Amino acid sequence: MPDHSLARREVLRSALALGMAGTLPAAVLAQGSNPEADFWSLLRQGGCLLLMRHALTDPGVGDPTNFRIGDCSTQRNLSAEGRAQSRRVADAMAREGIRFDDVRSSAWCRCVDTAELAFGRHRVWSPINSFFGRGGVRDTQTREALEALKDFRGPGNMALVTHQVNITAFTGSFVSMGEMLVSRPDPANPQRLPVLARFSV
Repeated sequence: MPDHSLARREVLRSALALGMAGTLPAAVLAQGSNPEADFWSLLRQGGCLLLMRHALTDPGVGDPTNFRIGDCSTQRNLSAEGRAQSRRVADAMAREGIRFDDVRSSAWCRCVDTAELAFGRHRVWSPINSFFGRGGVRDTQTREALEALKDFRGPGNMALVTHQVNITAFTGSFVSMGEMLVSRPDPANPQRLPVLARFSV
């Protein structure tokens, strides 16, 4: 059987030499051989940011042309599987004994519903609202969020339930619906949140 761990080490060594580590999959960058274990271990230590893309939605991209914040009937919402996925996150957090001191959500209904089902509470934080299709807002909004988060040290954890475009802008990584990344702000690079581990249910 091929030694995949050796192959991963070679890829990481080459990428680090080229300064490309931020573009590698988190499974390659994980410190241990079990990324899921790393995910839970980091959260148990505290002082982490959990970046979660909203759970699975009804089919579509973006929102209908009559979209209005606060009116879920005008938005793309969680599907039945997305609601079940969010509940599985809640079950996993309870099983692993993970708590969050602060849960922030985009104002979009699919994020609010994900946060409520997965974490039991939320408060809307506009810097993590979607900027999909609003390119002129991306840089300003991303800077505002990163500036507010750069000094976060805990001791507890903070969950941010937001959108793929926001998480990619913060970390450089793509996430699937319902996927979660763990990060801690890096004082040496306040323009990017490092991805330390990832997990999905």
